[in-house]
Formats: sequence, structure tokens, C-alpha cells
Amino acid sequence: MGKVRTGPLARRPDNSAFKQQRLPAWSPMLTANTVLPFFYLMASICLLLGVWLLLTVQTIKEIKLDYTEAGTCNICFEKRKNVSNAAQDCSCTLVFPVEKAFKGNVFFYYGLKNFHQNLRRYMDSRDDGQMVGRKKSFKNPSSYCQPFTQDKDGLPIAPCGAVANSIFNDSFKLTYHPSGGPPVQVPLLRRGITWYTDKNIKYRNPTDGNLTLAQVFEGTAQPPYWQKPAYELDPHNPTNNGFINDDLIVWMREAAFPNFKKLYGFLNRANKPFTNGLPAGNYSITISYSILSLLSQILRECWCLYRKYFKGRKEVVLTTLTWFGGQNHFLPIAYLVTSSLVLLISVILTAVWWKFGKNGKNMEE
Repeated sequence: MGKVRTGPLARRPDNSAFKQQRLPAWSPMLTANTVLPFFYLMASICLLLGVWLLLTVQTIKEIKLDYTEAGTCNICFEKRKNVSNAAQDCSCTLVFPVEKAFKGNVFFYYGLKNFHQNLRRYMDSRDDGQMVGRKKSFKNPSSYCQPFTQDKDGLPIAPCGAVANSIFNDSFKLTYHPSGGPPVQVPLLRRGITWYTDKNIKYRNPTDGNLTLAQVFEGTAQPPYWQKPAYELDPHNPTNNGFINDDLIVWMREAAFPNFKKLYGFLNRANKPFTNGLPAGNYSITISYSILSLLSQILRECWCLYRKYFKGRKEVVLTTLTWFGGQNHFLPIAYLVTSSLVLLISVILTAVWWKFGKNGKNMEE
């Protein structure tokens, strides 16, 4: 044990280069000849990046169609205001033109406005242990899922919680109407729309020996506002059912803002006339219209989060993408504004330096 210091020098640091701050250091001399060129360089870099990103974003083609009450969907909209019509089917059609061809890969999104997936109690209303296929949680959902943990008969709900219960279940069929020819259904690929980690790690189906998925789900109930159980979500692809259903996984990744869009599918370019993308012409979308107002009822009745009538909107988005992603002008504009501010400051500092401090004489008292 070292010697213990006492007296007035007890708290004195050791006489080392580090503790006495005698290490070699570089202290740059900030003068106008070094600072001003740096400011002009940063303004130029931000300007070039802003212009480059803006030109990139402008190459993206995008069409947004609000179909909440558009076309024949106004009939379904009025019908869905009454929750007693929940089990009744309702379809509508929306016609629109594509004036310029969408070249390359085309992505189909559905969008919601004024739907707050970022509410804390809504986001917590899920059981990740159940969604990953744990036997302990599968038929014993977390209390966070209340009031969507059990049905009226006491059976555990799978998947539980308000997030899964309010899944977006509109379906779309896009049709191309070429001039002088019969209508052609636009082929959309509905698989591969999820993140790899979600599909293969975060969401897994429960297993029990050689039992089928339907047998594994015996003794559970579907969410109250679902029209079919989880093991029948995709009747055309048995491997896309249960907790690993692509549409369910996409919905379960909550959005950060009340206005958002989620991927529904992307264009299959295997056959003509879609090998080069989406050709110009007239199109129509046939929509199986679900209950948007019912989503608001879930929030209002369970947690009383809305005092006013839920004024949500639904839309579809057709868009191309670049390396930069979708159409978003925020980053290019941010770079251009930053470049302008830095350039303005540089000019002001240059003028001040030229008038008062160029030779160091004008600053003397």
C-alpha cells in the first residue's frame, strides 16, 4: 500500500505530464485566412449535395390517390360508418390515368392519415413473446394486450393486442386498360415486402411436433375485428400464414407519425407489357373496402384517446425508388438552406474582415 499524503499537499496531483497537462498539443491559430476558406468550402459542399439530391428526388415518379370517398368508394365509406355492417362485403373502383410511364421497379403502398400508431398504449398493446412463437406466451398473452387478451368465451387471442386487432385489411387489384385492347391485370408481387430480421427472427410461428398450423392454433381465438384466423390469412400460400404473414409483419412495425404509408407489393416485371415498368395509360383499382372508422372505435372505446370523430383518410401510392429512397424533399432542402446560411455568414465575415481587420490596424483603439 502506497504512502498516504497528509497536510496541505494531500490533494495535489502527481507530477506527471498527463496530470500536470504538459502533454504535446496542437493549438491551431484561427485567422481569417484559414476560417473563411473553410466556410466557403462547406457552403459549396452543401450546395452541391443539395442540388444533387434534389435532382435525384425529381427523377422519382409518384402518384397518390386518396380513395376514402373517391369514385364509388363513397358508398362504402357511408356504409362503414355503421359498425353493424362490419361483416358485409363492400367493393369499389377508382379510375385514374398515368400520363408518363413509370420505368424500372414500381412499388405499391397503402397509406393512412391521422392514424396514430405512435400512441404509447397502442404500441405497448402486443406480446412479442407470443409473436416469436414461445409456448409459454402463446396461450397466455401478456397483460399489456388488455382488453384484447381473451375473447368472450375466455379463449386466448392470437395474436393479441390492439396493434394486431386493427390490422389494415383492404385489398387491391390494379388493372391496366390499354387503348384498343382488353384490360390487363397488373401483376403485383406480395412476398418479400418485409425486413429480413422481422421475417426470420422477430416473428415465428409456434410449433408442436408434427401438428399443422391450424392444429397448433386450436384453443385460441382470432382478434375481435378479424374476419379469419391467423392460420388462414393467405389461402394461396400456406407458408405465408400465422405470425409470419407478410402483411401482418408490415403492419406490426408501428409508424412514427400519424400520416404514413406501408408497402403492399411491387410490380412483377416478368411479362409484357410490364417488363420495362408501368406503361402510360388508363388504370383502375378495385378495392375491397374495410372499416377505417372501426379502427377509430377501437381507440375511442378502449382508451378514450379521441374526443372528436376520427377523421382518418386512406390512400394508395404508386412510386418508383432510387438509391436515395422514396420521394422526400426534406434532406435536399435542408442542405440548400444550410448552404445559403453558411454562404451568407461567410460573406458577412469577409466584409467585416476586409473593412476592419485586414491589416490589423483598423481594430486599434
